[in-house]
Amino acid sequence: MSDAVSFRPMIEADLDAVLKIEYAAYSHPWTRGIFLDGLGKYQIWLMFEGQQQVGHGVVQIILDEAHLLNITVKPENQGRGLGLTLLEHLMSIAYKAEARECFLEVRDSNRSAFRLYERYGFNEIGRRRDYYPAVGGREDAVVMACTLVD
Repeated sequence: MSDAVSFRPMIEADLDAVLKIEYAAYSHPWTRGIFLDGLGKYQIWLMFEGQQQVGHGVVQIILDEAHLLNITVKPENQGRGLGLTLLEHLMSIAYKAEARECFLEVRDSNRSAFRLYERYGFNEIGRRRDYYPAVGGREDAVVMACTLVD
């Protein structure tokens, strides 16, 4: 990473830029409606490298639990540690909001994300069969959990 990484909360005016990254990164991306609905319910953070938006993440916090709903790094910026940087930021936000455990689902085929979550300290705790839409059918979700510590 050459430029400093920074974060800020998403606002509605950011939606087009967020969707551009989301649609470039995923075969089944979040929709405009999901992001708009999430603005009032979730912590949605944008990640920048210098002035360029390179990713976004979404975490829901309910009482002492967090749920990581979305973590996305622009495809051309992947493989440089930005996913871990974004994950660390989101987990810090959750911890500061007094969440003590975080849960997530990840596509069974998304091994790079699975390894990222394992590296951070998440462990597989179960599976949700046919959870995700996939090309030609459905795909399992791996359910993971992590204890948040200071």
